[in-house]
Amino acid sequence: MNLLRSLAFYSVFYLGTLVLLLIIPFQGARAVRRVAGGWSALHRWCVRHLLRIRIIQQGGPIDGPALYAMRHESFFEAIDAPCVFVEPVIFAKQELFEIPVWGGAARKYGLIPVARDEGAKALRDLMRAAKGAKADRRPFLIFPEGTRTPHGDEGPIVSGFAGLYKLLDLPVVPVAVNSGPLYRGFLKRPGQITYRFGPPIEKGLPREQIEARVREAINALQPSTR
Repeated sequence: MNLLRSLAFYSVFYLGTLVLLLIIPFQGARAVRRVAGGWSALHRWCVRHLLRIRIIQQGGPIDGPALYAMRHESFFEAIDAPCVFVEPVIFAKQELFEIPVWGGAARKYGLIPVARDEGAKALRDLMRAAKGAKADRRPFLIFPEGTRTPHGDEGPIVSGFAGLYKLLDLPVVPVAVNSGPLYRGFLKRPGQITYRFGPPIEKGLPREQIEARVREAINALQPSTR
């Protein structure tokens, strides 16, 4: 049954994704955000009704702008983000923007590329884009471990997170999620995925302190798997 559910999920979700990608080149940035919201809603519907995965949220975004530091166990939370936040600004690896069609759609939406090895110019471009999004009062989302981390493991905080925290001058809200055991890999399994929001961490902390507190928080909040 898990194989049949997974095949149905891939068929419906990726066909819908293809249709939406064909629409995006003709849309402006605002319309692209609405399309992205619909894409995320389609994904959540497929997860709930085809994969039989319940999605539970404990806590939620705070009032006002913030930087949300979320644990990253699978592609689930990246796709589901617009269902949790209102038009989130997501920091993503530069390599993702090189994917044909998808990369252009990501830039139109307002995702911000993180080019770790391209020096000062890439950093200036990132800062300029981040400041513009902050002026729009959109929530920021980052995966501070930089890549997907297996459920139960603790990944290090990547270099650059503390600099972004200092640049944005915003409180950090840690978010745990346990999507890995059910969603990661080709074969999906039914069950429950939980988001758990921690209390905000104040702005203005030194690098060592904010990295340690974020790492401790996203791992201490990691929900148990059901």
